Amino acid sequence: MPSYRYRDVHARVEVPLAERDWPTRRLTQAPLWVPVDLRDGNQALPEPMDPGRKRRFFELMVAMGYKEIEIGYPSASQTDFDFVRLVAESDIAPADVTIVVFTPARRDLIARTVESIRGIANQVVIHMYTATAPTWRDVVLGRPADEVKELILRGGRDVLELADDMPNVRFEFSPEVFNLTEPDYALDICDAITTLWDATPERPVILNLPATVEVATPNVYADQIEYMHKNLARRDSVILSVHPHNDRGTGIACAELAVLAGAQRVEGCLFGNGERTGNVDIATLALNLHAQGIDPMIDFSDIDEIRRTVEHCNQLEVHPRHPYVGDLVHTAFSGTHQDAIKKGFAEHEGRAAGEDRQGSEIEWRVPYLPIDPADIGRSYDAVIRVNSQSGKGGIAYLLASEYGIELPRRLQIDFARRVQEHTDATGREIDPAQLLELFEAVYLTGETDGIELVDLESGSRDGTSRTDIRLRIDGVEHSGSYDVGPVEATAQLLAEQRIGVDILSLHQSSLRSGNDSEALTVIEFRNGVGVHWAAGRDRSVLMASVRAVLHAARATAGTLVQAAES
Repeated sequence: MPSYRYRDVHARVEVPLAERDWPTRRLTQAPLWVPVDLRDGNQALPEPMDPGRKRRFFELMVAMGYKEIEIGYPSASQTDFDFVRLVAESDIAPADVTIVVFTPARRDLIARTVESIRGIANQVVIHMYTATAPTWRDVVLGRPADEVKELILRGGRDVLELADDMPNVRFEFSPEVFNLTEPDYALDICDAITTLWDATPERPVILNLPATVEVATPNVYADQIEYMHKNLARRDSVILSVHPHNDRGTGIACAELAVLAGAQRVEGCLFGNGERTGNVDIATLALNLHAQGIDPMIDFSDIDEIRRTVEHCNQLEVHPRHPYVGDLVHTAFSGTHQDAIKKGFAEHEGRAAGEDRQGSEIEWRVPYLPIDPADIGRSYDAVIRVNSQSGKGGIAYLLASEYGIELPRRLQIDFARRVQEHTDATGREIDPAQLLELFEAVYLTGETDGIELVDLESGSRDGTSRTDIRLRIDGVEHSGSYDVGPVEATAQLLAEQRIGVDILSLHQSSLRSGNDSEALTVIEFRNGVGVHWAAGRDRSVLMASVRAVLHAARATAGTLVQAAES
C-alpha cells in the first residue's frame, strides 16, 4: 500500500487545544437535530428526489418531531426552488418547524434563495457556506486567505441587504472543510461574520463547523470544536453546530464527542445517506441516546415504517446490519446467544410479574439486545423465530440455489415460521422440492378462488401511464381505467370493491435460469388483519406482479368472509 503518499492530520492542520474538558463530560440531553436529507442527502442520490418523494420525506420528518429541517438548495435546481415555494404557499410546515435553505456566498445565488423563501410564515434560516481550508482556497477557489475572508463577508452583507425586510429570518454560516482549516483563521472568520450579522442571545447566529471530509480520529474533531467553543467572541449569541461526514467510518463518534466538546446542534441524515460514505446518521445518534436513558426528542416507535419511507424516497436500501433499523440487528445466529436472549426474556417477564408492572415499564436488561425491540415497533416473536430457524437450516439458501428465488429478509422470517410448523407436524426433514411446494402452497394460492383477472391493457398516453383492467369477483365483472401502472391499478380496483391490499414492498426474482424462466414477484402487504406476503409468477414480470396482488386479494377476501361468518 502506497501509504507514503498521505500526510496525517497533524501535518495538515494545527490543533492548538492544550487542556481539554470534553473527555470528562457526559451526554445528558439531546442536541437540536437538523435533518439535511432534502438538501445534502438529495445531492448525493443517483436520482434526486422528485417533488412527490420530497414532500413525503418532509412529512415523515415533521411527524417524527424534527423542529428544524433543511429543505433544499433553491438556487441549485428548479425542483428545489419549487419545493421551497410549496412550503411557502401551503400548510405542510407546522408553525413550530424552522425551515433552513442553503446557498453559496454569491450575490445572485443568495438573491435566488431569498426569493424562494418570501411568504414563509415560519422561522427561516438562510445557511450560507464557503470552503475555507488551504487546499480548497488554492485549488478550488484560487484565492488567498484574505480574499476568501472578504468573499465571505461580502456574501454576509448581501444576505443582510436582501433579507433585510424579513424579521422571521436568521442566519447560519458554514466554513466548509472546517476540520482542515487553520483554527485561528476559522475563528477569525466566524467572529467576523457574527459581528457583521450582529449576533445576540435573542437572535443568535448558527455557526456550523463541518468535518466535510473526515480525515482524523474523532478526538481531533472534538478538540477543534472545543477550541471554537472556548474562544468564540460572542459565544452566548452563537448556536454551535456540527456536520460530520463518515469517510473514516467514525461519523457517529465525531458527532458524539463534538457534543461533549460544546456543540449544541447536529446536522445529518436519517440512516446516514450522503456523499461518499455519507453524512452522520442522526437516527443512530438519537437511538444511542435512547439506549443510555436519554430522551432523543424524536419518535422512532415505528422504525420499519420510517425505513420504508426513507428507502422509497432515496431509492436506496438500508443494510440489514445497519444499527437499530436493519432487518438483522435483533438476530442472533449463535446458539449460545439465542439461549441467553431466551433466558433474558424469561427473567424480564418474571421480574415484571413480580413487580406487578407491564414489561414495557421496567428496566431493560436482556442480553445481546441493547434496547427493547418493542420501543421501535419490533416484535419479540420475530426475534425468537428468526433465531431458532436460522440455527436449524438454510431455507433461504436452498430456495436461492435450487430455484433462483431470492427471499427478502422479512419474508424469510415469515416463511421460516411456516417451515417450522410443517416440520413439527411431520417430524421429517424437508428437501428442496418440498420446500418449493410449501412456498407455492402458502404464497401462490389464496383462501378463495373468487377473484380472477379478465383483461388487462397497459401503456403510456401523452407521457402518462394508463391501465385498463377487468376483474371477475364472485362471478361479477368490475372494470376501471387508471392513470397509473398495472400493479397500482389492480390495487385501486380491488379497493373500490372493499378488498383493501396496501402494498408495502415488492421484490422480483426468477424461478429458473434459461429461456423458459418464469418471473416471480413477492409482495409485502397490509390488510385489515395485519401484514402478510403473497406471490405471483408468469413469463411476464408485469403479469407476475399483478398476479401477486390478486393472490393477496384472494387471501384478504377469504379472511373477510371468515370474519363475517364468525
